[in-house]
Amino acid sequence: MTMPPAPRHNGGPPLDDEDDKTASWRSWNWRRAHKKAWKTPPREIALRRLARAEELGMTYRDYALEIMERGKYL
Repeated sequence: MTMPPAPRHNGGPPLDDEDDKTASWRSWNWRRAHKKAWKTPPREIALRRLARAEELGMTYRDYALEIMERGKYL
């Protein structure tokens, strides 16, 4: 019996379920979506985000993650 995902869990595919026939398809879709979400933005946007992240004392990756999760610019 599996536990339901915790609140605010992103619902990603279980990576250890070897008996599941659709696991490879879900895993492929998950990797594809992850790659698309973390695609490098144009240079100007990346530099603007980097400057803002440094102002806030965050790393670029943490700042980009906040944008993706909340859809808001800090």
